[in-house]
Amino acid sequence: MALHQSLQQKLLQKLSPQQIQLMKLLQVPTAILDERIKEEIEENPALEQVEEGHDDEFETKDEFDSSEEEDFDMDGSEDEYDNIDISEYVQDGDDEVGDYKLRDDNYPDKEDNKTIPHKVETSFMELMQQQLGMLPLGERENRIATHIIGSLDDDGYLRRDIPALIDDLAFRQNIDTNEEEVSDLIAQIQQFDPAGVCARNLQECLLLQLERKRDHGKVIENAIKVLDRYFDEFTKKHYEKIQRGLNISDEELKEIINQIIKLNPKPGGIAGDSNKGENYVIPDFFITNNNGKLELTLNSKNAPDLRISEGYRDMLKDYDKGSKKDKRQKEAVIFIKQKIDSAKWFIDAIKQRQNTLMTTMEAIMNYQHNFFLTGDDTELRPMILKDIAEQTNLDISTVSRVANSKFVQTEFGTYRLKFFFSESLQTDSGEEVSTREVKKILTDIIGEESKKHPYSDEKLTEMLQEKGYNIARRTVAKYREQLNIPVARLRKTL
Repeated sequence: MALHQSLQQKLLQKLSPQQIQLMKLLQVPTAILDERIKEEIEENPALEQVEEGHDDEFETKDEFDSSEEEDFDMDGSEDEYDNIDISEYVQDGDDEVGDYKLRDDNYPDKEDNKTIPHKVETSFMELMQQQLGMLPLGERENRIATHIIGSLDDDGYLRRDIPALIDDLAFRQNIDTNEEEVSDLIAQIQQFDPAGVCARNLQECLLLQLERKRDHGKVIENAIKVLDRYFDEFTKKHYEKIQRGLNISDEELKEIINQIIKLNPKPGGIAGDSNKGENYVIPDFFITNNNGKLELTLNSKNAPDLRISEGYRDMLKDYDKGSKKDKRQKEAVIFIKQKIDSAKWFIDAIKQRQNTLMTTMEAIMNYQHNFFLTGDDTELRPMILKDIAEQTNLDISTVSRVANSKFVQTEFGTYRLKFFFSESLQTDSGEEVSTREVKKILTDIIGEESKKHPYSDEKLTEMLQEKGYNIARRTVAKYREQLNIPVARLRKTL
């Protein structure tokens, strides 16, 4: 087979490493931006953050000017260091050193913003470990119990079966155990607080909670029987079969249902987990209504005071004053120049992040102006990513990154930006309305229905069509599911 060589010309679109870093930086929410900045400062000593209340005696400039050329000559010959130009970084002939900083007086001062409170709490796993320490267990049993606790899901369930746990203990910790021993330790952990932890499924979780109330009367006894014998029928609301099987009245069944619905299906959610950033929503933007005029501000945490390290500038200045430089000194200059370049880029990236956030949020605010004035969901206009991309001249992917990870605080509550995006639905009059408006009306209709005779999807479709919304039954069913509203049969109560 013959080999052939040929020249081909292709046009490829590739992102530079800096562009990729910028996109990642744009996705970082305000809550963890400080951590990202600290990581960059640790990696790059040429970058530093100005402390609050620090008097900055350096003039803010984007470049360091120099009128002299640096002459790098080693033994009278040129080498790879001869073309280094540090004039961009060193201001020669003046004791005042230029300062490349990121500051913007348009953003609220940090001291003007209220301090965001942080609650100190015990995580779910810490709570389990504390209670484990109270059991009179030997070292071996303690290691097995610790492994069981470590296998719990975030909601407090043990979804790994016993044989799998035994295999894990054998391979990972070299502990030879059996089902009886593991089952016994699981039973002991199931007595921990909050009630219902370490259950293998929802039925066991609810029964564990009821068992602790067994001496609270006949209602609890009957509730245990319902979950033990008629769990499937209860979840499907086949109440007639339960009544016949237990020979109970409507009033007794109602009391049983009231007891069961008070139970916690996710016991692991009682204890907070301070490691989860989503527990604390820190808004990226604030929108206020000033006598009918909407005002947008960016959380000041998004506008940190960053600058090039004074020490690194001084080092370059010292090198610039020197006459002859050996190879090691020239390598040091290259290193310092690279670090300053990296710090400059990061400061510019933070600035670009601020501008992108403000540009995107301002476009959303203007597009959904009526909602931010009234807080009424029905005032939301149909809006897709393309609409904002066209207004801001940003790429759709950039708008998506902002919308998926940022929050805005209004006088009506705090919303994820993604909340304001929705498809459109056409009314009988030809007007396009937001699907969120339709969902709001659907929620209101279901909220006002008789729980003894809830509306079917067909009836809901008819009622929406009567209000002028051109909608199909399958679309109503889809919206109902998106709203986590069960079908009519499961909404029915006695």
